[in-house]
Amino acid sequence: MDAIGTVLARLPAGIVTDDPHIVAGYTTDFRGVYTGSARAVLRPRNVAEVQAIVRTCGELHVPLVPQGGNTSYCTAATPSREGNELVLSLERMNQIREVDRANLSMCAEAGAILSELQDAAAKADLLLPLSLGSQQSCRIGGNLSTNAGGISVLRYGMARDLVLGLEVVLPDGSLYSELSPLRKNNTGYDVKQLFVGAEGTLGVITAASLKLTRKPQQSVTAFLLLQNIGDLDEVLERAQIQSGEAVTSFEYISVTSLQLLLSANPNLRLPVETTGNHYVLLELATASPTLNFNEVVTQLLTELMQQGLIVDGSIASSGQQATEFWHLRENIPEAEVRHGGSVKHDIAVRTSRVAAFIEAACSLVRGASPGSILSVYGHVGDGNVHFNVLAAPGVEPQDFKQQFEKDVSPQIYDLAAQMEGTFSAEYGIGRVKLKHLEQYGAPGKAELIRRVKLAFDPDGLLNPGKVVSV
Repeated sequence: MDAIGTVLARLPAGIVTDDPHIVAGYTTDFRGVYTGSARAVLRPRNVAEVQAIVRTCGELHVPLVPQGGNTSYCTAATPSREGNELVLSLERMNQIREVDRANLSMCAEAGAILSELQDAAAKADLLLPLSLGSQQSCRIGGNLSTNAGGISVLRYGMARDLVLGLEVVLPDGSLYSELSPLRKNNTGYDVKQLFVGAEGTLGVITAASLKLTRKPQQSVTAFLLLQNIGDLDEVLERAQIQSGEAVTSFEYISVTSLQLLLSANPNLRLPVETTGNHYVLLELATASPTLNFNEVVTQLLTELMQQGLIVDGSIASSGQQATEFWHLRENIPEAEVRHGGSVKHDIAVRTSRVAAFIEAACSLVRGASPGSILSVYGHVGDGNVHFNVLAAPGVEPQDFKQQFEKDVSPQIYDLAAQMEGTFSAEYGIGRVKLKHLEQYGAPGKAELIRRVKLAFDPDGLLNPGKVVSV
């Protein structure tokens, strides 16, 4: 019996799934661009079983790939094609252990689905502010291991900013548990943050204590047409000042992205009558029941129009209309898929340089790949631009993607680096961006990551081939 067979024989039958048809559902990444191989999926029901799995695999030198909802854009949760790894799915560990309303915190197991945590917080009249397009299927352990971003980073920060405590099974099977939801805990190194964004390469997150906030009593959503893309940062600044820093989302949408969406779904309509090239989806929220937010936003839009910063604007008159506004932003990726898919660039620069990056990158692509379609949108309030490029009509998408990624994408990453930006704002590294970290990461960072990996996991058994090469 080989090492994998021995591992499977030692573990309780109730946590081993080796039916090839079921296993296949865990071996292809979220975007469908990479399919790996695994003989079995291990689905523990509690922390002790996770420890047993990790310890047994360590003894027999069998690599493990931790997996939450498998929604990574960088194949971070997908096994390799060699078939020498086992998948460790946390999906059955999905309990909410505690909601402490007075402490504004919750404790949940790693397999809990994000939307269900949001619902649990809402029942306590609180808000879990992490919000993603995949929140109906992504799981909190994966969100933390990839340091997920989403639409509310501007106000509440990335996933790591919501972590109060973690429970983690380490590569030797021992347990690090510091789940007490304290705001102040100055006892040496902030060890928990090592595991946030590590993509399961240093340990398996099994539970987390998370910050909650007061549930908004009012929110206002507006859809704006800008005069010039160069006015993005000024419009954001005005909105933040006018609202008393209550802006939760400030999303840029290019006209091309909207055209892709509208052509894929002709029943959709723009919320503004005037057409142009640059749109913004703005949302503000407050826990105060007394502030007149509608008046604040109406006055803001009036001032922006009078000063020529926006050409047109519409304020959602109901929750349903706000949802329709957001539909225009959140369904752009699906529209790109319907048009053959895109080459994705998850770029971040300073918010003061977002407009300059978009203009320079668009010019670069038009020169290097004439006729290609630019779909540019993103969370520009926090400097994150999804700079996506699609094949021109009549061009075979797969051939285009391969050629573009080889010839043009490096120029886009070079541009981001020249503007002191990053090639990975929120998607992480996974398998597909390893070489980018070596080339574009901060000086010395890749080596420091390697040293940390070797200190925690000297045999390289946890999620090998992701984030770091050892």
